[in-house]
Amino acid sequence: MRTALSIAGSDSSGGAGIQADMKTMATNGVYAMTAITALTAQNTTGVRAIMEVTPEFLKQQIDAVFEDIRPDAVKIGMVSSAALVEVIAERLVHYQAENIVVDPVMVATSGSVLSQDSAVSVMKEKLLPLATVITPNIPEAQILSGMTIENEQQMEQAAKQIGDSCGCAVLCKGGHSINDANDLLYADGEFTWFHGKRIDNPNTHGTGCTLSSAIASNLAKGYDLKTSIQRAKDYISGALASMMNLGHGSGPLDHLFDKEGVFRA
Repeated sequence: MRTALSIAGSDSSGGAGIQADMKTMATNGVYAMTAITALTAQNTTGVRAIMEVTPEFLKQQIDAVFEDIRPDAVKIGMVSSAALVEVIAERLVHYQAENIVVDPVMVATSGSVLSQDSAVSVMKEKLLPLATVITPNIPEAQILSGMTIENEQQMEQAAKQIGDSCGCAVLCKGGHSINDANDLLYADGEFTWFHGKRIDNPNTHGTGCTLSSAIASNLAKGYDLKTSIQRAKDYISGALASMMNLGHGSGPLDHLFDKEGVFRA
């Protein structure tokens, strides 16, 4: 079985963060491991409190994983301080980690700020250049690019600015009133649109964590980036279309895939 490491915050309600990552990785057929950056007191309506781990403790968690069960992919989610970002970047370089997916979680869906300004600056300088792909939503892409995004053309401009300045592929996630769940990949100087249809399901807490974890899972299994993204979008769309609550008690979604692990369209 292939393996994947999630470096992210814990969600006490089980809907996002480490908990969503582990559920997604397991469902997508990879062995999930974790390094927790922070504990949060949160639920689907908001974040009440955040308690960070120390940089040294985060380092020990990452070392413990890599020294025993080397991950085939790494997904990075909420990292709220510059010191933690620096530890993650240094350890990933040290271990020459591959298939790195960074979900630059900066603002919760509820509007709660999850990353300090200094953390965002260090992330752009040290962490994003290590990434195979980063997966910002529209608000996060605006922060990273310093641009306003109100249409698909501006999505392309922002994704190119981020990708060129940080040296990584960028999957700019649609929604947020920009389009009907269409995501844009900017990689190797080219744009690729992944079209989706907005699904009327209120159980969307943790969808960003789920998508990035599914991408990491598929990269771990050896799929290329575009295929990994498409499989991840098919996975999350299938779960939402089935009216399943992705974050809370969704359970195995094996019935959505055939025996080869291909999504049942």
